[in-house]
Amino acid sequence: MLVSSAAAAMDGDGKEDANKQRLDWATMNLERGVVGGEKNGGNASRKPPIGIVRLFLACMVSGGIQYGWALQLSLLSPYSQTLGISHSYVSLTWICGPIAGFVVQPIVGYYSDRCTSKMGRRRPFILAGCIIICLSVIIIGFSADIGRRMGDTKEHCSTFTGSRWYAAAVYIVGFWFLDFANNTVQGPARAMMADLAAGQHGPNVGQAIFSLWMALGSVLGYLAGANAKWHEWLPWLKTAACCDACANLKGAFLTAVILIILTMSVTLWLADEEVVDKDNVDASGGGACSAFVDLFKSLKNLPPAMFSVLAVTAVTWLSWFPFIQYNTDWMGREIFHGEPQGAGGKADLYDAGVREGAVGLLFCSIALGVTSFLIPKLCRKLTSRVVWSISNLMVFVLMTAMVVLGIVSMKGYRPSLAASLSAGPEHRFKSGALAIFALIGIPQAVLFSVPWAVVSEVAAEEGGGQGLTIGVLNIAIVLPQLVIALSAGPIDGAFNKGNTPALGIGGVFALICAVLALVLLPKTRGVSHAAIMAGGGH
Repeated sequence: MLVSSAAAAMDGDGKEDANKQRLDWATMNLERGVVGGEKNGGNASRKPPIGIVRLFLACMVSGGIQYGWALQLSLLSPYSQTLGISHSYVSLTWICGPIAGFVVQPIVGYYSDRCTSKMGRRRPFILAGCIIICLSVIIIGFSADIGRRMGDTKEHCSTFTGSRWYAAAVYIVGFWFLDFANNTVQGPARAMMADLAAGQHGPNVGQAIFSLWMALGSVLGYLAGANAKWHEWLPWLKTAACCDACANLKGAFLTAVILIILTMSVTLWLADEEVVDKDNVDASGGGACSAFVDLFKSLKNLPPAMFSVLAVTAVTWLSWFPFIQYNTDWMGREIFHGEPQGAGGKADLYDAGVREGAVGLLFCSIALGVTSFLIPKLCRKLTSRVVWSISNLMVFVLMTAMVVLGIVSMKGYRPSLAASLSAGPEHRFKSGALAIFALIGIPQAVLFSVPWAVVSEVAAEEGGGQGLTIGVLNIAIVLPQLVIALSAGPIDGAFNKGNTPALGIGGVFALICAVLALVLLPKTRGVSHAAIMAGGGH
């Protein structure tokens, strides 16, 4: 089937070199014994197409994972600073994300493509990842208490403003495990969505459902993060090492454990995957090493269209990562004029700003959810590359607005005017910041769905396995994150202007990507694999 598809593409294209690469790509996947969502040799007992309602519910685990991810995004950068990690080093704690993505996702993608478990190819990895996520968030939530027992200060948290290095070390360990586990779940969950949606519904529908569940999870997660009453509802969360803000973080993360277990159970029950026959899996490889060998073989033999998708994805994430890393910290510092370990009410202002930032991210998630319904239709009408380009242009405008708003609110970061800053946010600045957070949910819906839909469609045309293909795409996501994580701190120290420099750099990359998307991306519209095979492609 794959070879005939590649041959048909050769007849229609007329470019010999490109078609040779496409044929190599298809042949390589045949040699690996993995063919999209099917088993080789026609021995698969094909299941009937999955209905849209069951497809929607089968993706529920992405909502649970996104709930925890929303708490991580909104609360953990600020929380790490209360433990004594300086603002210029906060970005370094996020290095684990790109490293975990680069190491874990290709390995998990490799093994999930070849998994012969009776549970299916993707669900065993989803189960294992969710268990580790639950353990990780518990470690993070109780890091202050663990640090106190290990030797941190015995002074009460309400009066102590210094560093707590044992707690910080425990926090970093939990953070690393959390990122490794998130990558263990996200890749197989997206690949499973592509497997289940292929043929009847198409990649854009599947990824739009995935994006919708992420929006729902984010809404609940940001609501939990913005809630300042967990310590009142669950007073036992407060300890000598963990005051109000810390106890609120604990309560939010404990609800994450419950929600992840619930959503994971629904996904494991309803996602009725096909079981891969062991006879149809190439077991001659070198295990984990083969994952990277195949990954780099894939890079070597990628068709031109896939290279274009990877390039645009990389620049897109260069523009987004500063916002993802600093959003609530920007609200607490630049808009509310607070400090994580400040005296004279500065710490309370910062905590209030972080909670207000979580409210803004809640609005962002609502916009993301609404937009996710429109993406398949927009991609069919305008093509995916136009939608992708428009979304990056919006990011440029919104990040520029964040830079201007922060500079005006902080009076140009001039030390001579620092004493005249208001004790709290001005209403117009807070309203403007919340509006920016809400509007940025529109391009974020594109970020969370269109790149995967495009790469799934390109892979379907060329015969790539979804698991490894997503692993390849992940390289284009994690490398830009690593660049920003390593450079944001030194830039912060060099300019001494808070979060503004990193956000400004993100805006510049967004503008560049708006142009690159129109020039480099293929004209995909999110049609189904069946339509491509029937000749109804672009």
